[in-house]
Order: sequence, then structure tokens, then C-alpha cells
Amino acid sequence: MYFRDYRIEIVPDTEFRLDGGAMFGVVPRVLWERVSTPDEQNRIRMNMNCLFVETPSEKVLVETGIGEKWSEQHAERFGIMRERPFAESLRSITGCGPDEITIVVNTHLHSDHAGGNTINEPLTGKAVPQFRNARYLVSKGEFEAAENPTDRDRASYLAENWRPVVESGQLELMPDEYEVVEGLRMEQVRGHSATMQTVRLERGGETLFGFADLIPTTAHLPYPWIMAYDLFPTETLAAKKCLLPQAVRENWTCLFYHEFGEPLRRLTEENGKVVPRPIRFG
Repeated sequence: MYFRDYRIEIVPDTEFRLDGGAMFGVVPRVLWERVSTPDEQNRIRMNMNCLFVETPSEKVLVETGIGEKWSEQHAERFGIMRERPFAESLRSITGCGPDEITIVVNTHLHSDHAGGNTINEPLTGKAVPQFRNARYLVSKGEFEAAENPTDRDRASYLAENWRPVVESGQLELMPDEYEVVEGLRMEQVRGHSATMQTVRLERGGETLFGFADLIPTTAHLPYPWIMAYDLFPTETLAAKKCLLPQAVRENWTCLFYHEFGEPLRRLTEENGKVVPRPIRFG
């Protein structure tokens, strides 16, 4: 599909599951289960929806999914139900293989956003960059947070997802806000963490905005519906109160990274509530 003069595609990685209580924080299950039905282990279904942007000179991939380096035990714990490798999904949807990607961007280095940065070599089992010809971009602040995690978020950071990229010389540390290519900006928004970034693509007066983990699914649109994983929930709330009215007012195309169904939506306000609406392309 085309977003003005750029081609964009959404590349889903694979279904996975996390605890619904953790995903909805202080919201009681009796409320969130109406919109996200849990399984017998109280987990809800989600995906990782990576953004592919093709310009005349670059092929950009924002986020790389959860990766394929998980043990059978961990795959079962997180309900990872992989039907095909990410590389196959990428080629099927975009027509491009991993070696054709020129820029990889991570909003942050949690394992469900950066897991596909690397892949295990078949013969040695060693983790190596999956996108061999790409520049990998991540903010300096996020890199430092990943290298020095707190006890609370340590489990979310797996060094195998970025240190091989450092060793290969492909990782570039960026400012808190920067432009990837013309019109595609990364913007730091505190809430989920201190250093996570969101994605803003502006072309021809239109905006596509990726909330990353600030608003992971459409079920998280109500202001107080905030993940227990967030390090700064009151700042998440403040950011939502700023961004969502603007998204409604300016008719943004919104990308919900962890949405299990359709990840691209437009938003309207009805009876004081922000409501997601499907987008008709073509």
C-alpha cells in the first residue's frame, strides 16, 4: 500500500501471549476480558506488527518482532505460535528479503521489539545480525538503559538481540529524537520506560503514528487502561491525553504494535470515548 509517495506495509511476526492482568494493570479482569478474552492461563493474544517503509533510496524496517531464538520452554511460556520465520513473512508481504533491508529501527530494545534483530546461525548456533546489510538505529539513551537495566525490567532485555550488532559494527546510537529518512521521525515518549520512542511518518499532509508500547492495542485506548509493565504509568497517562485527541482531530493513521487483529486504525470520539475505526485502503 502507499502512504502518499512512500510504500508502507505491516509485517506481522507471530502470535504470542502475555498475562492479561499485567497487560491491563489496575483495570479489573471483569472489564478487560470483555475486549481481550484470556486463555486458561489468563494470557491474552497479541502479535508484533512491524512497519516496513520503502522510499526511493531506502528500505526501512521499524521493529523486528520477538525473534526465533527462544527455547521450547520459553516459547510455551509466552505462547509463541510461530507458523513461519519472520524472513518468510517479510518476503511474502514486501517482496524483500532480510539482505535487502537498508535500515532497521528499534523503538526500544525489549525482546518483543528487537528479538528479530539477530538470528542463530544454523551450524554454530551463534546469534548474528539477521539484516546483514542494514544500519541498525537505536537511541543512545535506550542502549544505555538496555546495558544497565533495573531489577524491574531486566527480564525484558536480552543482550543477544543487540550485542552481535555492536560487534558487527552495524549499530548506530541516535539522539532522543531524530529523522530516519525524510518524513519518518522517532520521538522519545516517557511512560512505558524513560527512553522508548514512538514513530511518526508524515507525507503530503497525512500522518501515520506508531504508539509502540505506549498504547499497545486498541483495547488500551481508554486513558486509565495502562500496562503494569510501564515504569512511569502517570506519564503514560499524560502522553495518552496529549496524543489521542490530536490523533482524532488530525485523522491520523494509527499503528497498534501488539494488536492481534487489524493493527492500522483511525480514531474517532464518541460520547467522550476514543473509538478505533477500520481503514479502507485502495
